Amino acid sequence: MKPPKRIEPLIEDGLIDEVLRPLMSGKEAAVYVVRCGNQLRCAKVYKEANKRSFRQAAEYQEGRKVRNSRQARAMAKGSKYGRKEQEDAWQNAEVAALFRLASAGVRVPKPYDFLDGVLLMEMIADDSGDAAPRLNDVVLDAEQAREYHDFLIRQIVLMLCAGLVHGDLSEFNVLLDPQGPVIIDLPQAVDAAGNNHAFSMLERDVGNMAAYFGQFAPELKHTRYAKEMWALYEEGKLHPLSPLTGIFDEPEEAADIDAVLREIEATLRDQERREAMRTAEDAPHREVEPPPPWMQ
Repeated sequence: MKPPKRIEPLIEDGLIDEVLRPLMSGKEAAVYVVRCGNQLRCAKVYKEANKRSFRQAAEYQEGRKVRNSRQARAMAKGSKYGRKEQEDAWQNAEVAALFRLASAGVRVPKPYDFLDGVLLMEMIADDSGDAAPRLNDVVLDAEQAREYHDFLIRQIVLMLCAGLVHGDLSEFNVLLDPQGPVIIDLPQAVDAAGNNHAFSMLERDVGNMAAYFGQFAPELKHTRYAKEMWALYEEGKLHPLSPLTGIFDEPEEAADIDAVLREIEATLRDQERREAMRTAEDAPHREVEPPPPWMQ
Protein backbone atom coordinates (compact mmCIF):
# COMPACT_ATOMS: atom_id res chain seq x y z
CA MET A 1 0.00 0.00 0.00
CA LYS A 2 1.01 3.62 -0.42
CA PRO A 3 2.77 4.71 2.77
CA PRO A 4 1.16 7.49 4.82
CA LYS A 5 3.10 10.75 4.64
CA ARG A 6 4.05 10.58 8.30
CA ILE A 7 5.81 7.24 7.71
CA GLU A 8 7.76 8.37 4.64
CA PRO A 9 10.70 9.82 6.68
CA LEU A 10 11.21 6.40 8.33
CA ILE A 11 11.31 4.76 4.90
CA GLU A 12 13.80 7.34 3.69
CA ASP A 13 15.98 6.68 6.73
CA GLY A 14 15.86 2.92 6.12
CA LEU A 15 13.99 2.15 9.32
CA ILE A 16 10.99 0.75 7.40
CA ASP A 17 11.10 -1.10 4.08
CA GLU A 18 7.40 -1.37 3.33
CA VAL A 19 3.98 -0.52 4.72
CA LEU A 20 1.85 -3.64 4.37
CA ARG A 21 -1.59 -2.72 5.73
CA PRO A 22 -3.45 -0.67 8.31
CA LEU A 23 -3.96 -2.56 11.55
CA MET A 24 -6.24 -0.33 13.59
CA SER A 25 -7.23 3.27 14.15
CA GLY A 26 -7.84 4.41 17.69
CA LYS A 27 -8.68 7.57 19.55
CA GLU A 28 -5.14 8.92 19.55
CA ALA A 29 -3.31 7.07 16.76
CA ALA A 30 -3.45 4.87 13.67
CA VAL A 31 -1.36 1.70 13.61
CA TYR A 32 0.11 0.04 10.49
CA VAL A 33 1.82 -3.30 9.93
CA VAL A 34 5.21 -2.63 8.35
CA ARG A 35 8.11 -4.75 7.13
CA CYS A 36 11.58 -4.06 8.48
CA GLY A 37 13.96 -6.42 6.68
CA ASN A 38 12.48 -9.86 7.32
CA GLN A 39 10.53 -8.81 10.41
CA LEU A 40 7.00 -7.53 10.81
CA ARG A 41 6.61 -4.57 13.13
CA CYS A 42 4.02 -1.93 13.94
CA ALA A 43 4.22 1.76 13.16
CA LYS A 44 2.01 3.84 15.43
CA VAL A 45 1.23 7.19 13.84
CA TYR A 46 -0.05 9.69 16.38
CA LYS A 47 -2.94 11.81 15.28
CA GLU A 48 -2.69 15.57 15.43
CA ALA A 49 -4.35 17.08 18.48
CA ASN A 50 -7.25 18.57 16.49
CA LYS A 51 -8.02 15.17 14.94
CA ARG A 52 -7.79 13.13 18.11
CA SER A 53 -10.79 12.30 20.26
CA PHE A 54 -8.79 11.50 23.39
CA ARG A 55 -8.26 14.80 25.18
CA GLN A 56 -5.02 15.48 27.01
CA ALA A 57 -6.85 16.08 30.27
CA ALA A 58 -5.01 18.04 32.93
CA GLU A 59 -5.01 15.09 35.32
CA TYR A 60 -2.84 13.11 32.88
CA GLN A 61 -0.36 15.96 32.43
CA GLU A 62 0.19 16.55 36.13
CA GLY A 63 3.61 15.53 37.37
CA ARG A 64 5.20 15.14 33.93
CA LYS A 65 8.61 16.68 33.59
CA VAL A 66 9.43 19.26 30.94
CA ARG A 67 12.81 20.13 29.50
CA ASN A 68 13.04 23.70 30.78
CA SER A 69 11.13 26.64 32.21
CA ARG A 70 10.54 28.16 28.76
CA GLN A 71 8.76 25.02 27.65
CA ALA A 72 6.68 24.97 30.85
CA ARG A 73 5.65 28.62 30.42
CA ALA A 74 4.72 28.12 26.77
CA MET A 75 2.67 25.03 27.57
CA ALA A 76 0.86 26.89 30.35
CA LYS A 77 0.05 29.83 28.05
CA GLY A 78 -1.17 27.58 25.25
CA SER A 79 0.87 29.36 22.58
CA LYS A 80 1.54 27.73 19.21
CA TYR A 81 5.00 26.72 20.43
CA GLY A 82 3.51 25.55 23.72
CA ARG A 83 0.90 23.40 21.98
CA LYS A 84 3.62 21.79 19.87
CA GLU A 85 5.74 21.13 22.94
CA GLN A 86 2.74 19.69 24.76
CA GLU A 87 2.01 17.43 21.80
CA ASP A 88 5.61 16.25 21.69
CA ALA A 89 5.57 15.59 25.42
CA TRP A 90 2.34 13.60 25.06
CA GLN A 91 3.85 11.37 22.38
CA ASN A 92 7.22 11.02 24.09
CA ALA A 93 5.44 9.87 27.24
CA GLU A 94 4.46 6.56 25.65
CA VAL A 95 7.97 5.93 24.31
CA ALA A 96 9.47 6.61 27.73
CA ALA A 97 6.84 4.46 29.44
CA LEU A 98 7.44 1.53 27.07
CA PHE A 99 11.19 1.53 27.68
CA ARG A 100 10.70 1.95 31.42
CA LEU A 101 8.12 -0.81 31.74
CA ALA A 102 9.88 -3.24 29.42
CA SER A 103 13.01 -2.96 31.57
CA ALA A 104 10.84 -3.60 34.67
CA GLY A 105 9.54 -6.86 33.19
CA VAL A 106 6.06 -5.66 32.22
CA ARG A 107 4.67 -7.31 29.09
CA VAL A 108 4.45 -4.39 26.66
CA PRO A 109 5.45 -4.14 22.98
CA LYS A 110 9.18 -3.61 22.58
CA PRO A 111 9.88 -0.09 21.26
CA TYR A 112 12.50 0.29 18.49
CA ASP A 113 12.46 3.92 17.35
CA PHE A 114 10.50 7.15 17.46
CA LEU A 115 10.68 9.75 14.71
CA ASP A 116 8.43 12.67 13.76
CA GLY A 117 5.40 11.40 15.65
CA VAL A 118 5.76 7.77 14.54
CA LEU A 119 6.57 5.03 17.03
CA LEU A 120 8.13 1.89 15.58
CA MET A 121 7.57 -1.07 17.86
CA GLU A 122 7.17 -4.83 18.13
CA MET A 123 4.15 -6.42 16.52
CA ILE A 124 2.27 -8.66 18.94
CA ALA A 125 1.20 -11.72 16.94
CA ASP A 126 -0.92 -14.82 17.37
CA ASP A 127 0.07 -18.43 16.59
CA SER A 128 -0.37 -17.81 12.85
CA GLY A 129 1.80 -14.72 12.77
CA ASP A 130 -1.17 -12.39 12.36
CA ALA A 131 -1.89 -9.51 14.71
CA ALA A 132 -2.96 -10.78 18.12
CA PRO A 133 -6.60 -10.19 19.13
CA ARG A 134 -7.59 -7.70 21.75
CA LEU A 135 -8.94 -9.01 25.03
CA ASN A 136 -12.46 -7.82 24.27
CA ASP A 137 -12.50 -9.92 21.09
CA VAL A 138 -12.15 -13.27 22.87
CA VAL A 139 -14.52 -15.40 24.94
CA LEU A 140 -13.06 -16.90 28.10
CA ASP A 141 -14.08 -19.63 30.48
CA ALA A 142 -13.98 -18.97 34.23
CA GLU A 143 -10.58 -20.57 34.72
CA GLN A 144 -8.98 -18.52 31.92
CA ALA A 145 -10.59 -15.37 33.27
CA ARG A 146 -9.12 -15.95 36.73
CA GLU A 147 -5.70 -16.75 35.26
CA TYR A 148 -5.58 -13.65 33.04
CA HIS A 149 -6.99 -11.42 35.78
CA ASP A 150 -4.35 -12.60 38.23
CA PHE A 151 -1.63 -12.05 35.61
CA LEU A 152 -2.80 -8.51 34.83
CA ILE A 153 -3.06 -7.60 38.51
CA ARG A 154 0.59 -8.66 38.78
CA GLN A 155 1.42 -6.54 35.73
CA ILE A 156 -0.27 -3.54 37.35
CA VAL A 157 1.81 -4.16 40.48
CA LEU A 158 4.97 -4.27 38.34
CA MET A 159 3.97 -0.98 36.73
CA LEU A 160 3.35 0.61 40.12
CA CYS A 161 6.69 -0.67 41.40
CA ALA A 162 8.23 1.04 38.35
CA GLY A 163 6.46 4.24 39.37
CA LEU A 164 3.75 4.31 36.71
CA VAL A 165 -0.02 3.91 36.46
CA HIS A 166 -1.45 3.05 33.03
CA GLY A 167 -4.37 5.45 33.40
CA ASP A 168 -6.59 4.00 30.68
CA LEU A 169 -6.36 0.24 31.11
CA SER A 170 -9.29 -1.81 29.84
CA GLU A 171 -10.06 -4.87 27.75
CA PHE A 172 -9.60 -2.71 24.65
CA ASN A 173 -5.89 -2.10 25.19
CA VAL A 174 -4.75 -5.57 26.20
CA LEU A 175 -3.67 -8.00 23.46
CA LEU A 176 -3.53 -11.77 23.80
CA ASP A 177 -0.59 -13.57 22.24
CA PRO A 178 0.27 -17.28 22.78
CA GLN A 179 2.04 -16.41 26.06
CA GLY A 180 -0.82 -14.37 27.47
CA PRO A 181 -1.84 -10.71 27.88
CA VAL A 182 0.26 -7.81 26.56
CA ILE A 183 -0.53 -4.25 27.68
CA ILE A 184 -0.62 -1.57 24.98
CA ASP A 185 -1.50 2.14 24.57
CA LEU A 186 0.47 4.08 27.17
CA PRO A 187 0.60 7.77 26.14
CA GLN A 188 -1.59 8.64 29.13
CA ALA A 189 0.55 6.78 31.70
CA VAL A 190 1.07 8.89 34.82
CA ASP A 191 3.75 9.14 37.46
CA ALA A 192 2.48 7.39 40.57
CA ALA A 193 4.35 9.65 42.99
CA GLY A 194 3.99 12.95 41.12
CA ASN A 195 0.34 12.90 40.10
CA ASN A 196 -2.41 13.56 42.64
CA HIS A 197 -4.88 11.59 40.50
CA ALA A 198 -2.69 8.47 40.34
CA PHE A 199 -4.68 6.45 42.88
CA SER A 200 -8.06 7.20 41.28
CA MET A 201 -6.62 6.14 37.92
CA LEU A 202 -5.16 2.99 39.43
CA GLU A 203 -8.50 2.19 41.02
CA ARG A 204 -10.21 2.68 37.67
CA ASP A 205 -7.69 0.47 35.85
CA VAL A 206 -8.08 -2.32 38.40
CA GLY A 207 -11.85 -1.86 38.44
CA ASN A 208 -11.99 -2.20 34.65
CA MET A 209 -10.15 -5.51 34.88
CA ALA A 210 -12.46 -6.79 37.62
CA ALA A 211 -15.56 -5.77 35.68
CA TYR A 212 -14.41 -7.39 32.44
CA PHE A 213 -13.15 -10.68 33.87
CA GLY A 214 -16.06 -10.70 36.32
CA GLN A 215 -18.33 -11.45 33.38
CA PHE A 216 -16.75 -14.91 33.27
CA ALA A 217 -15.83 -15.34 36.95
CA PRO A 218 -18.33 -13.24 38.96
CA GLU A 219 -16.39 -13.36 42.23
CA LEU A 220 -13.72 -11.11 40.67
CA LYS A 221 -16.16 -8.19 40.64
CA HIS A 222 -15.91 -7.94 44.42
CA THR A 223 -12.12 -7.82 44.73
CA ARG A 224 -10.36 -4.71 46.03
CA TYR A 225 -6.82 -5.02 44.77
CA ALA A 226 -6.31 -1.31 44.01
CA LYS A 227 -6.65 -0.13 47.61
CA GLU A 228 -4.61 -3.05 48.85
CA MET A 229 -1.65 -2.44 46.53
CA TRP A 230 -1.83 1.34 46.95
CA ALA A 231 -1.67 1.04 50.75
CA LEU A 232 1.48 -1.06 50.39
CA TYR A 233 2.89 1.39 47.84
CA GLU A 234 2.36 4.37 50.15
CA GLU A 235 4.08 2.51 52.98
CA GLY A 236 7.03 1.67 50.72
CA LYS A 237 6.30 -2.04 51.12
CA LEU A 238 5.05 -2.90 47.63
CA HIS A 239 7.29 -5.17 45.56
CA PRO A 240 6.65 -7.34 42.48
CA LEU A 241 5.92 -10.44 44.56
CA SER A 242 3.92 -8.80 47.34
CA PRO A 243 1.16 -11.22 48.41
CA LEU A 244 -2.26 -9.77 47.62
CA THR A 245 -5.64 -11.04 48.74
CA GLY A 246 -8.08 -8.76 46.93
CA ILE A 247 -9.57 -7.93 50.34
CA PHE A 248 -9.10 -4.54 51.95
CA ASP A 249 -10.57 -3.34 55.22
CA GLU A 250 -10.98 0.41 55.37
CA PRO A 251 -9.14 1.88 58.39
CA GLU A 252 -11.54 3.22 60.96
CA GLU A 253 -11.57 7.01 61.05
CA ALA A 254 -10.00 8.45 64.16
CA ALA A 255 -12.65 9.70 66.56
CA ASP A 256 -12.98 13.48 66.92
CA ILE A 257 -12.62 13.65 70.73
CA ASP A 258 -13.50 17.34 70.93
CA ALA A 259 -16.67 16.77 68.90
CA VAL A 260 -17.66 13.87 71.15
CA LEU A 261 -17.12 15.98 74.30
CA ARG A 262 -19.14 18.84 72.83
CA GLU A 263 -21.96 16.43 72.04
CA ILE A 264 -21.91 15.03 75.59
CA GLU A 265 -21.92 18.52 77.07
CA ALA A 266 -24.84 19.59 74.87
CA THR A 267 -26.78 16.47 75.87
CA LEU A 268 -26.22 17.12 79.60
CA ARG A 269 -27.34 20.72 79.25
CA ASP A 270 -30.46 19.65 77.40
CA GLN A 271 -31.22 17.08 80.09
CA GLU A 272 -30.80 19.64 82.88
CA ARG A 273 -33.07 22.04 81.00
CA ARG A 274 -35.78 19.41 80.68
CA GLU A 275 -35.51 18.49 84.40
CA ALA A 276 -35.82 22.13 85.36
CA MET A 277 -38.93 22.50 83.22
CA ARG A 278 -40.43 19.31 84.69
CA THR A 279 -39.83 20.57 88.25
CA ALA A 280 -41.63 23.81 87.42
CA GLU A 281 -44.61 21.90 86.04
CA ASP A 282 -44.82 19.60 89.09
CA ALA A 283 -44.87 22.49 91.60
CA PRO A 284 -47.05 25.23 90.04
CA HIS A 285 -47.88 26.95 93.36
CA ARG A 286 -44.31 27.09 94.56
CA GLU A 287 -42.05 29.77 93.39
CA VAL A 288 -39.32 28.31 91.46
CA GLU A 289 -36.20 30.17 90.68
CA PRO A 290 -35.68 30.61 86.98
CA PRO A 291 -33.00 28.46 85.47
CA PRO A 292 -29.57 30.02 85.27
CA PRO A 293 -28.81 32.03 82.13
CA TRP A 294 -26.68 29.31 80.59
CA MET A 295 -29.74 27.02 80.50
CA GLN A 296 -31.99 29.60 78.83
